[in-house]
Amino acid sequence: MEQNKIPQATAKRLPLYYRFINNLNQQGKKRVSSKELSEAVKVDSATIRRDFSYFGALGKKGYGYNVEYLLGFFKSTLDQHEITEVALIGVGNLGTAFLHYNFMKNNNIRITIAFDADEKKVGTDIGGVPVYHIDELGERLKDTEVAILTIPADEADAIANQLVEHGVSGILNFTPARITVPSHIRVHHIDLAIELQSLVYFLKHYSLQ
Repeated sequence: MEQNKIPQATAKRLPLYYRFINNLNQQGKKRVSSKELSEAVKVDSATIRRDFSYFGALGKKGYGYNVEYLLGFFKSTLDQHEITEVALIGVGNLGTAFLHYNFMKNNNIRITIAFDADEKKVGTDIGGVPVYHIDELGERLKDTEVAILTIPADEADAIANQLVEHGVSGILNFTPARITVPSHIRVHHIDLAIELQSLVYFLKHYSLQ
């Protein structure tokens, strides 16, 4: 099945599977059952089997899944053989935290360049990532296709338009603003305040039993 025919819910779970399989491989485990996968990633076994079925026969009944084979498969599917370079826009508290973390654990996504308007931050190096002035966006982005927005909400639309102009096709938006971009641009919105409100609501109104 072509990648774009895979349900989006399945596609979102693939990095979860990859992280767990990678950890198993590092522990020297040779095989894993759908039940073990289910308990680890908190997704029911039937869903895991259905997700995997989109990619053909990944395991054998009664045997489970070969860890090394799955790891190679997910690396290829998630393009983990290649390094994806990411630009960070906005080096405030959250942006600085991202630069120090830099997604280095268990994947090949790396923030390689950052931008800010604060002259005190411009020209510095945070977590091994150089910080440039936001006015240098077009000059410095080059072939970067993915950007993270950690800037004030009222600046999000204007900066997103600049990113699109300079070839960025994927934006991870940590601002509360719902940015307007052309339909071919992929935007994932992560509003931490809403996620926290949602968590508190579910704690109060829904039982896990």
